[in-house]
Amino acid sequence: TRYWRDWSSDVCSSDLQHIFVINLENKGYDSVWGDNSPAPYLSGTLRKKGVLLTNYYGIAHNSLPNYLAQISGQRPNDSTEQDCHIYTEFNATGTDPDGTLQGDGCVYPEDTQTVAGQLAAQGKTWKGYMEDMQQPCEHPVLGEGDNHIKATPEEQYSTHHNPFMYFRSITSSPDCARNVVNFSALKDDLKSVDTTPNLAYITPNLCHDGHDGTCADGSEGGLGTADAWLKEQVPAILSSPAYKQDGMLVITFDEAEGDTAGPSEPASAVPAGGTAGGKVGALVLSPFTKAGTSTDRAYNHYSLLASIEDFFHLPRLGLAGDPGVRTLGDDVYRKES
Repeated sequence: TRYWRDWSSDVCSSDLQHIFVINLENKGYDSVWGDNSPAPYLSGTLRKKGVLLTNYYGIAHNSLPNYLAQISGQRPNDSTEQDCHIYTEFNATGTDPDGTLQGDGCVYPEDTQTVAGQLAAQGKTWKGYMEDMQQPCEHPVLGEGDNHIKATPEEQYSTHHNPFMYFRSITSSPDCARNVVNFSALKDDLKSVDTTPNLAYITPNLCHDGHDGTCADGSEGGLGTADAWLKEQVPAILSSPAYKQDGMLVITFDEAEGDTAGPSEPASAVPAGGTAGGKVGALVLSPFTKAGTSTDRAYNHYSLLASIEDFFHLPRLGLAGDPGVRTLGDDVYRKES
């Protein structure tokens, strides 16, 4: 029997055990999901297989705060909003009522929790798959400049699209080298349910995520190139044993370019953490979703974290635990018995 648990009007499936997240870069809702989208695979082929979240928002500009929100529930600060070009230690001045740290800086203290640590503590597995990362757990030296902000012809990895590198609890652990790896490792990990992590967090390089209009190697970039990358890579996920058994794939964007419009719902329905990153939309695919449908409920990156934590029965971190954050529910998943 497939059963569902109702938590304060949110629906959580006990069946979902393998979550895949792919983040693309800097595209607003209309350019991705509109009639003239240059991404026909994402907005057409995949769109017909999943549920489109039409009121899904980034929480800030620039990139980094959005990635950090997805794995920790932390708020933006002055340094993260500038993408942490200098890899500074976070200077905490207190904690707010939501349990997020107040202060400024990039690398959060050892006791700052992430969903990665939560999963590990429960005996679950996680991995970050970073395209073009040259060595596992690659990050700058504390206090020094980040030389992976912009792509080069030789390497198009970006530290600030790899949120795991901003938490001492991860970077100081030997698990970091085992769990934050080059994207190429995903192919073998998908071969069986046992080798597929419960959370697979996937970051394409600066060309394949749509960030660079012209890629550092001189090739064409932008949304069309990101779409071609998805067309090449996503079928392996959708055909993997773990996805077909109990998986979910979420494809979204970190932020919109210049689009900070809020949701069409009343202000009281805006998700906690806000919509300052603009409307980007998100596509949710799963054997349990209502294929080819959409929902206009308001979600943001904190909603994604809260949903992942609910799926694995984990406490919600930071702003993911705010009562104003909605989680994916019966607007996305079929109720079955």
